Amino acid sequence: MAASLPRLIQAVEIEKPGGPEVLKPVERPLPVPGAGELLIKVAAAGVNGPDLMQRKGLYPAPAGASDLLGLEVSGEVVALGDPAGRWSAGDRVIALTNGGGYAEYCAVDAQHCLPVPKGISLLDAGGLAETFFTVWSNVFMGAGLSAGETFLVHGGAGGIGTTAIQLGKAFGAKVIATDSPTERCAICRELGADRVIDYRQEDFVEIVRAAGGANVILDIVGGPNIEKNFKAAAHDCRIIQLAFALGSKVDINLMPVLLKRLTYTGSTLRTRPPAYKARIARELEAKVWPQIESGRIRVVTRHAFPLAEAAKAHALMESSGHTGKIVLRVGEV
Repeated sequence: MAASLPRLIQAVEIEKPGGPEVLKPVERPLPVPGAGELLIKVAAAGVNGPDLMQRKGLYPAPAGASDLLGLEVSGEVVALGDPAGRWSAGDRVIALTNGGGYAEYCAVDAQHCLPVPKGISLLDAGGLAETFFTVWSNVFMGAGLSAGETFLVHGGAGGIGTTAIQLGKAFGAKVIATDSPTERCAICRELGADRVIDYRQEDFVEIVRAAGGANVILDIVGGPNIEKNFKAAAHDCRIIQLAFALGSKVDINLMPVLLKRLTYTGSTLRTRPPAYKARIARELEAKVWPQIESGRIRVVTRHAFPLAEAAKAHALMESSGHTGKIVLRVGEV
């Protein structure tokens, strides 16, 4: 590695499982990139739901991964493990990581990196990987959302939702989004949703059924939404569960799964095989990056905190008062 790199770096670690206050600034040794890895000088790191779960002790890091939080980063390549493929020192990249993003430097799998899209700042790029990898792999690679289908997105103004609305529209779907209050609904409209439902004022089941039912549903709510999604679904609908904000344990009638031939599935990205994540990266670069570079898809960064204030970022995310992406400003952006 380059001789100019520091021996110790600034990072944020989990002191013990608990609330946001357990996140503490520390010094850590500089990571060393292994075979097929890049060492990135981090400019920005995204804050995501799995980070909150790991902080609480509910989502342990995979074997061999960093114990630090941070599943996505942007920055500059400063060192390379052999082989590193297409990458060179000085390249500006985004990366999906298995952890370690809440730090000044992060070692990542070279196959899980993408060039920063033209016209996108390093700050905004720090919040790209996790939501775009997640939505693309689940909605397009998994559920096969097609042009002309109706796509129901719950929590449309959040990080996953803002990405899902835009990807759905960019590839020809009719997008119906739910959120509340009015300000969050307005964001969904600005991003192109064909119909926005304030779930506190309207019944999304009635509205979606009147529109012919949803062909694909993306849900982060769980709880009572699970059975409502079954009712709002068209025949052969694919329902994707990515989180359970209102709980994962419900008493539910599963008969609609048979009668409507529904597919109900979910996934976590972190534990997927490296080759699968590499495939997602290739598809994003080929199909989605041109949409971002043309301005058709916007990067929606709403809040940026210094790395040392990661606890404040977590507290904001847990308040459910944020919209778009929350990122940590680590380096110069």
